[in-house]
Amino acid sequence: MRQLANIPHPEVNITLFSWNGKYLIKLEKGPFEQTYKVSEMDVTSDEDIRMLLDEEFMQAAVARFRHMHTDLQAAFDRNGI
Repeated sequence: MRQLANIPHPEVNITLFSWNGKYLIKLEKGPFEQTYKVSEMDVTSDEDIRMLLDEEFMQAAVARFRHMHTDLQAAFDRNGI
């Protein structure tokens, strides 16, 4: 796996990788991460990947991080951990 870029964002760490004919977009916030795989055949360059990371996509990803946190906390609470 080859790291191509760190893409700045105010709320999320974004790292772009190239691996096995795919771009991997890794989003990290605190203890949580989301990874999206995009075939290199579906885009013309890593610049297309940056275009995918538009405001609407990033707002949804940040909301998903909040849901991940809520789900994990609920599991801790249910199990008395």
